Amino acid sequence: QVQLVESGGGLVQAGGSLRISCAASGRTFTTLTLGWFRQAPGKEREFVAGISFNGARTTYADSVKGRFVISRDNAKNSVYLQMNSLQPEDTAVYYCAARLGTRIGARGDDYAYWGQGTQVAVSS
Repeated sequence: QVQLVESGGGLVQAGGSLRISCAASGRTFTTLTLGWFRQAPGKEREFVAGISFNGARTTYADSVKGRFVISRDNAKNSVYLQMNSLQPEDTAVYYCAARLGTRIGARGDDYAYWGQGTQVAVSS
């Protein structure tokens, strides 16, 4: 089993920045491929970014490419999402997800483990 706990969400003005974090436990962290997803009210959950087990590969949704950066610190069993140039359409609950294996999946079904989510709200 893997436990994931997100933190760092909050309210920010449009154009601002925010970094959210996810701490993992329960399994050797370096065996996990990690992803961030988000779900806005009334919308389906969508992939935001993913990172490989060693941090060498990352992938992003087109909507956040160039604005968001995913990273991980294997010594701290944590993954981060640095969000810059935030816009109201980025408002959502952000979820950390983990999967075994080396492929960075972009579908929710690719991930077996999920955190409880952290709310990010961007005001205009």
